[in-house]
Amino acid sequence: MSESLFTPGAAVVTSRGRGNVIDVRATPSGKFVFGVEDADGEVTYFTEKALQLAQS
Repeated sequence: MSESLFTPGAAVVTSRGRGNVIDVRATPSGKFVFGVEDADGEVTYFTEKALQLAQS
């Protein structure tokens, strides 16, 4: 896995708002996608480029 800061539990900002990383999966092409749960409990998967660490 790459040297990513997006580990489970990390607070992130996406194009859909703030959330927490709850899942990390590898795709068949060898890329990683990150499952982010928002405040409503909806999980959406994003690539590393689509995520940004949330400021505390």
